[in-house]
Amino acid sequence: MITDPRFTPGQKRSKLDRFALRMIRDERDLPFIRLSVAMTLVLIPAAVTLFAWGEFSWWWSAAYWAVLFGLFNDRLILMLHNTSHRRLFKREYNLWNLYIPWVLGPLCGETPETYFAHHVGMHHAEENLREDLSSTMPYQRDRLTHWLFYFFRFLFAIVIELSMYMGRKGRQKLRRRMLIGEIGWWVVALGLGALVSWQAAATVYLIPVFIVRFMMMAGNWAQHAFIDPSDPTDPYKSSITCINTRYNRRCFNDGYHIGHHEAMTRHWTDMPADFERKKHRYVERDAVIFEGIDYFQVWLYLMLGRYDWLANRFVDLREIPRSKQEIADMLRARTAPVPYPS
Repeated sequence: MITDPRFTPGQKRSKLDRFALRMIRDERDLPFIRLSVAMTLVLIPAAVTLFAWGEFSWWWSAAYWAVLFGLFNDRLILMLHNTSHRRLFKREYNLWNLYIPWVLGPLCGETPETYFAHHVGMHHAEENLREDLSSTMPYQRDRLTHWLFYFFRFLFAIVIELSMYMGRKGRQKLRRRMLIGEIGWWVVALGLGALVSWQAAATVYLIPVFIVRFMMMAGNWAQHAFIDPSDPTDPYKSSITCINTRYNRRCFNDGYHIGHHEAMTRHWTDMPADFERKKHRYVERDAVIFEGIDYFQVWLYLMLGRYDWLANRFVDLREIPRSKQEIADMLRARTAPVPYPS
């Protein structure tokens, strides 16, 4: 089952598709090539224009952000996510695997290599447990003050903490890559701000990185908000899944987070069918599934304390369904702080 309507195996290919198929590892990833080309043709010239324009106007910034966040940003982040887990290009074209994290990512608030180091090198290695720097377990996950501490810790300390983590784990090569990418990004951003235009640098680099880091941590908070203390090591009991959402259609089935933690290299087109095959597991482990909302709506409902809204969107697969109040009570209980397993 494939939920990106722009891709059908075996369909008639354009010249771009036929050219890309010689270079990429999996034909199902052609949407990433199309998105990369569109961003290259639209976003890069727009960013260059902001720096080159003689008299800066914040109206140009508003137009740039409308294009960035309205058309590309969410899809770029999830393209980066998928290509971090599964290389896009074949080995003989390996250099092209740097294009998304080093060229497109920095225009969307993603500093080069930091996402890979944090998400693949740390988060999936630690699975929201004690050494996961983005673990949600110690927090009251429906409390705004806890969320703010969580977010600002990430915003201001993640590079230092991630560097120390990589040092403890002996992952020196990954730490070097992360530090080169992070420091290089800031040198370019601040250098362009000082030498060319601080307004353009703020528009293209600084403000997007703040917004994107907010979005990523709100998403991670929601993805791991409802934890069953009986076994927080089980992805079915520590993650959530969101189905039948516009977000999944735009962002390569990212809503299937339980399935992603079960097998992080599973291809994005396989997620819906895997969910259908394993519904019995979701029932047995009382997994949290929502329909028609995405992670950011889940986060917002939690911050507002609207468990009634969450209960209305909850998918109860049990033979004897629970009442909305029972579901709300269950969800509320699972947002309490959870001790780390010994």
